[in-house]
Amino acid sequence: MSAADRVAELTAEFGAPVLDVAWLLCDRHPADRVAFTVVDGAGEASTLSYGELAARSHRYARALQGLGVGPGDRVATLMGKSTDLVTVILAIWRLGAVYVPLFTAFAPQAIALRLAGSGARVVVVDPEQRPKLDPGPDLPDDPERRVVVTGTGAGSLADLVAAASPEPVPAVHTSGDGPLVPMFTSGTTGKPKGVIHPVAYIAGWQIYLEYALGVTPESSYWCAADPGWAYGLYAAIVAPLAAGLPSLLLAGGFSVETTWRTLVAHSVTDFTAAPTVYRGLRSSSVPVPPGLGLERASSAGEPLTPEVNDWAAAALGLAVHDHFGQTEVGMPLANHHHPALARPLKPGSMGRPVPGWSLTVLADDRDEPAEPGVLGRVAIDVAGSPLMTFVGYQLPGQSDAKFTADGRWYLTGDAGRVDADGDFFFSSRDDDVIIMAGYRIGPFEIESVLAQHPAVAECSVVGAPDDVRGEVIEAYVVLRGGNEASPELTTELQHFVKTRYAAHAYPRTIHFLDALPKTPSGKTQRYLLRRRRAELTAEAR
Repeated sequence: MSAADRVAELTAEFGAPVLDVAWLLCDRHPADRVAFTVVDGAGEASTLSYGELAARSHRYARALQGLGVGPGDRVATLMGKSTDLVTVILAIWRLGAVYVPLFTAFAPQAIALRLAGSGARVVVVDPEQRPKLDPGPDLPDDPERRVVVTGTGAGSLADLVAAASPEPVPAVHTSGDGPLVPMFTSGTTGKPKGVIHPVAYIAGWQIYLEYALGVTPESSYWCAADPGWAYGLYAAIVAPLAAGLPSLLLAGGFSVETTWRTLVAHSVTDFTAAPTVYRGLRSSSVPVPPGLGLERASSAGEPLTPEVNDWAAAALGLAVHDHFGQTEVGMPLANHHHPALARPLKPGSMGRPVPGWSLTVLADDRDEPAEPGVLGRVAIDVAGSPLMTFVGYQLPGQSDAKFTADGRWYLTGDAGRVDADGDFFFSSRDDDVIIMAGYRIGPFEIESVLAQHPAVAECSVVGAPDDVRGEVIEAYVVLRGGNEASPELTTELQHFVKTRYAAHAYPRTIHFLDALPKTPSGKTQRYLLRRRRAELTAEAR
C-alpha cells in the first residue's frame, strides 16, 4: 500500500461520522497481544495485554459512571506513567467523555489554568500529587469538582472500581469531529492556548508512528516523553494503541542511569525522546553500556543541535532523526525512518513533509512561496494536507494570526528555509529572529555552533537592542561540569562562533547561567530572556 493510500485509509477510519474510540484503540486488537510494558523506578516490569486493558477499562468506566461521567464530560488525570493511567484514559473515551492530561511537574497555577480552560469536573490523581489540588490562592475552590485518588482506601479509585458493576459498559459512538482531548500549548512564546483535538487527530499520529518513526510489529518501541504533553500522550500511548503495537512506559522522571538500563533491559530498537534527553546522555559521565540494540532513534520537541549527532555516531552507532511538530497540528515534518521515505540526513534539517501533509516556506512580505534557501515563514497548505484538523483555539480571536487572509496557509509561527531538494531547516520562532544591520539571523544557527564547544552544556541566543546595528546577538550559556565562567572563556566562545559560523554573527555579550528558563516540558523560553534583556536596558536608561 502506498503512503497516500494509507493516509486515505486512516483519515476515513478516524474521521468517520460514526465511530467507537475504544474499539479503534483497543477492542479490535488481539486480546493476547501486549499493549504496554510498564517499568517502575526499580526497573521491575509488568505487562498489560489488549484483553486485560479492555476488561480493566470497562470496570474503570463503570466507576467513572458512578461519579456521573457521561458523553462529552471532561475528566482530567494528574498521574504518572502507569497501568492505571492508560486504563483511566481508555475508560474515559469508552464513555464518550473527553480526556484532559495534566503534567505531574505542574504547580497549582498551571493546573488551575487547564482545569478552568477545559471545564473538567473529575480529576483522578496519584496520592503524592493530591496536595496540588487543595484550594489556595493559585487554585480556586470548586465544590462541583470531584477528586479521586489512585491507590487503596475509602473513596479511592480502587475502592470505586471494586464496587462497580462487572458488566461491560455499552459502546458509545462519536464522530471524527468529536472532541478527544483539550490540550494546551507549551507556552514557549507566552501564555498557553487551548486546542481541542478531535478524534480525527489520531490518524496523523498513526501515520507519524509508521512512517516518521518507522515503528513496525517487530520493534521494541519506547517513547520517553511524558504523556502530560501532546508528544508523549500521542506518541507513547495513543498512536501505538491505534496501530495495535506494544509500547514501553517508564515511571518517574529522566535519569541517565535508568535510561541506559531500560534501553538494554528491554532490547529497545526504536527510541524517541526530546533533545534534552540526548544532551543529558551526552553530557553525563556515565558510560554507554554494552548490549544496546538501538536501530532507530528520533527526536522532537525542540530543534536537534548538531553536537548530539556528533556524539550519537560514536556512542550509539547511528544518527538521531530530527522531527518537527506542534500541539495544534501534530507532526508534519520528519527525517523519516520508513525505508520507502528514508533519505541521507542533512545537518540541521527538520526533514521533509510526513505523508498527509504539504508544507512550504512563504516569503516574509507576501503569501507566496519563497525561493529555495531564502528565509521565510514555515506554512502548511491547509487544502493539500488531509491530516490537518486544527481550525482554531478555544478562545475567539486567538487564531486570527495563524492563517493567511485567504485561509489557504496555516502559519506555524516558525522562521525557516527549504532547499532545492525539499528539505526544511528551522531558523527560529518568528518572534525570535534577530535583525542585525539588515541581516536576518536565526538564533538556532548560532546556538547550534555554540553547543558544539566542549565547555557548553546548553545555550540560548536572543537579540539585544543596539544604537548602530538595530540589534546584536547575546548568548545565555550553561556550562558543563568542570568549567568556570571567565573573560577568557567568553572570548574563546566568541571566536568559536566567528570561525565556525560567520565573523559578523557572533554574540557581543555572553551571560553564564546555572539554568535556562524552560517550560515544564523542557523547551527553552527565549521570550523570558528577551524580557530580561529589555528590563536591563530600561534600568540602564
